[in-house]
Amino acid sequence: MQLCRRKSLWLALLASWLLVLLRALPLLLHLAVPAQPRPEVPPGWPRWLDAELLQSFSQPRELLEDAPRPPLAPPRGSCDWGTCFDSSKCRGGGLKVFAYPAATGQSSETHRKILASIEGSRYLTLSPAEACLFLLLSPETPAGDCSLVPPQWNGGRNHLVISLQSAPCSQTFQLGQAMVAEASPAMDTFRPGFDVALPLLPAAHPLRGGAPGQLRQHSPQPGVALIALAEERGGWRVAGAHSACPWDGRCEHNPGTEQTQPGVTLPNATFCLIPGRHPDASRFFQALKAGCIPVLLSPRWVLPFSEVIDWTKAAIVADERLPLQVLAALQEMPPARVLALRQQTQFLWDAYFSSVEKVISTTLEVIQDRVFGAAAHPWLLWNSPPGALLALPTFSTSTSDFPFYHRGQRGSHPGGRFSALIWVGALSQPPLKLIQAVAGSQHCAQILVLWSSERPPPPRWPQTAVPLTVIAAQRKVSDRFFPHSAISTDAVLSLDAHSSLSTSEVDFAFVVWQSFPERMVGFLTWSHFWDEARGGWGYTAEKTNEYSMVLTSAAFYHRYRRYYHTLFTHTLPKALRTLADEVPFCVDFVMNFLVAAVTKLPPIKVPYGRQQQEARPLAAPGDPEPRLEPQPATHDCINRVAAGFGYMPLVSSRFRLDPVLFKDPVSMLRKKYRGLEKP
Repeated sequence: MQLCRRKSLWLALLASWLLVLLRALPLLLHLAVPAQPRPEVPPGWPRWLDAELLQSFSQPRELLEDAPRPPLAPPRGSCDWGTCFDSSKCRGGGLKVFAYPAATGQSSETHRKILASIEGSRYLTLSPAEACLFLLLSPETPAGDCSLVPPQWNGGRNHLVISLQSAPCSQTFQLGQAMVAEASPAMDTFRPGFDVALPLLPAAHPLRGGAPGQLRQHSPQPGVALIALAEERGGWRVAGAHSACPWDGRCEHNPGTEQTQPGVTLPNATFCLIPGRHPDASRFFQALKAGCIPVLLSPRWVLPFSEVIDWTKAAIVADERLPLQVLAALQEMPPARVLALRQQTQFLWDAYFSSVEKVISTTLEVIQDRVFGAAAHPWLLWNSPPGALLALPTFSTSTSDFPFYHRGQRGSHPGGRFSALIWVGALSQPPLKLIQAVAGSQHCAQILVLWSSERPPPPRWPQTAVPLTVIAAQRKVSDRFFPHSAISTDAVLSLDAHSSLSTSEVDFAFVVWQSFPERMVGFLTWSHFWDEARGGWGYTAEKTNEYSMVLTSAAFYHRYRRYYHTLFTHTLPKALRTLADEVPFCVDFVMNFLVAAVTKLPPIKVPYGRQQQEARPLAAPGDPEPRLEPQPATHDCINRVAAGFGYMPLVSSRFRLDPVLFKDPVSMLRKKYRGLEKP
């Protein structure tokens, strides 16, 4: 009996020793074999917003081993933003760009568009000594000389070598410390945070403006193909929603009914499957324009402007080795998710890709954000309408300071006071009645008289309950839209000296503006139309149900400290500001075009009690009276402004807001805005 107990004890002891040895063996083997450096997951996109909710079906070590390893040597040298760019040159006057002229015999249509997009912009400087960034165009033909070094090269420091097409000199050109803005760069040569990834644009891409996205209905229509597959020979091959597999040779099922779209016809489908090869990068651009959600199959190039654009909101990255799983996921995607993705494709197209001018401006804004650092555009401004190009960091970096983010900000409401800015140009007498009517408004905080007349201002002004300030200005119409520091309120009531308003009209218009702070709210309206006889745009001042513009001679607009004034002064091309000064009649078109381009919405019309008044345009400083319906020669004004913007941004509307009981057959004492109906 004791012998059996001893054997049992020895067996238990032996088993415990074996168990300890088995547990320690992996540790001994790990110590015996030299440890290899663990590869790091690349910091690129996509950044999954719901990563903590995703269930993991593999070990973390397996994911690390399957991840692509970083290159052994840094691509194109060891340059980064801190070592190869001198930001101190940009601190004083901001990002000033000196563009080298294209080499003789190497100027292409793309080069001319790039240079034209910089000319007249706020970035351009003609003095190399003032420049913060030097822009060099890369030759686009194999015969181009890649060895030419510009005079201020300095080893490439503070230089940007740019090409909207595939650069034939990208491998032989000695870049040195220069940044590269290349179309669809390869991942193994791209330097994140230093280089800039551009889209692969077609040669016929428009200079400015550009056509809007071709998506007319965000929700999928019945009968529209679910998937469009980019083909090697060009065009798109589409398959219906019930097709078992759209890939040729990828599955054994019947591919189903297919249609081929040859040439450059844009795809008409919900999803666009794009292979990951570099030549297919142009298909990504086509899908974005068509509103077809890009499904990138293991892309091997860097997506354009991925440093600032969150492509997870507009595109899908899939594994090309799992075609059936990808197809099933696309078929089961919720309609709300499809709607959000398609809307984002159209926003990104319109904001950053629809023209060469927008592509170049986006490139320079990305570099300027690096210079500003903490004062750069927030992530929301880049990825929400109207985009970073229309939300200047020099104006504000807080989203609560922009009118189009008013409803999305908690606790953000438009202010309860406004500043009246009265422009005195042609009239010899100060607008005393207008000042008294505006000062009587319960919402008026201050009155600013912008004196641009040739006559000196009067020594005495009427006594008002609000402060009255006279600002001396040059005899230029554009001065009335300068961001004057004296404006201290969120809203501005723009007035001309010949305007005639009552206190009730001002009060009601301001209450309407508080509900629509991103739009213009005015009294007198115009309407634009396409004139077949003239072959261009026309407009009419006749009283109709439809309108698309409000006159700035009496209108509320912009919110939060001169936002639209800042855009008018700093973002408009110089040609448009010059046009407004030379032809004062055009200033109403310029301002309405600008606000419509930002908001994509029409203005708001409110009632005007003086029915005998016509929609008068702005008078020039030398004119004795405001001109009425313009002469035929001034019809060209709307076309010149449309050409400056590159497209027609105006939106027509039949919407008008009236106060309660307005024109109702009730007692006047029951009406809040009684002055609206008084003669």
